[in-house]
Amino acid sequence: IFAEASAAYGSDLLELCRSGPKELLDQTEITQPALTTASLACLAAVREAGISADVSIGHSAGEYAALVASGILSVGDAIRLTQARGVATAAAAVRTPGAMAAVIGLEDAQVEALCDGIDGVWVANYNCPGQVVVSGEHEAVDAFIEAATEAGARRALKLAVSGAFHSPLTAAAADDLRPALEATTFHAPTSKFFSTVTCQDEDESAIVEILTAQLGAPVRFTQAVQSLASQGVTEFIEVGPGGVLAGLIRRIDRSCTTVTIGDPEGLAKAQEVLPHG
Repeated sequence: IFAEASAAYGSDLLELCRSGPKELLDQTEITQPALTTASLACLAAVREAGISADVSIGHSAGEYAALVASGILSVGDAIRLTQARGVATAAAAVRTPGAMAAVIGLEDAQVEALCDGIDGVWVANYNCPGQVVVSGEHEAVDAFIEAATEAGARRALKLAVSGAFHSPLTAAAADDLRPALEATTFHAPTSKFFSTVTCQDEDESAIVEILTAQLGAPVRFTQAVQSLASQGVTEFIEVGPGGVLAGLIRRIDRSCTTVTIGDPEGLAKAQEVLPHG
């Protein structure tokens, strides 16, 4: 996977992921393809172990790995597109500077109401009940943090990011990304792809519009997981580095089983928890 991704990227992603330096990996046009490649390498190991999925979802740029998992997108195209996406979002953040903030301890409706009352700030990520991220202009985000604290939020703090992603301030990145998307072949899915933009199953015909809309639209991870759980999905496997999404899923629906696979130990645990494959 790393060899295929490196050929598409034009540089040795395996060496980059192993050795960095961190300052280079932190650049969004490098972070996104590197993280996608690491996730897809884990996916290959998962499949080799005989574990398969009925449906794939992803959070923000993670949707590109989910599209590969569902058969809609090839590995090489996913890397080319995430590289282009990183360049486009970084450029948009420079053109229209902004910030993001996480708020802990308020209901989604409370956060939405606060955003409605402050010009220049919008909900960016519905991560789980009680954890929402907002994006907007610097002063608007500062005003939101003050209002959220007064409303009883346990925490409201700015995030260390370079722009106001998933908001109208970075929606213009879609214009830069669209040509690369329109030049890409999207295939009929071999398993379901569930979008965290539209919160429904989508096929190859909708992907260009979803991935362009995604840049200025909120990530509806909470709603997507709730919808899948209501449809009978009970087991979620987070594939790739880290375990943040598995933690969010447990907060969204405690009845669901979650497993993280980012290393051999995680894979061994998954084989124990999911013996049926």
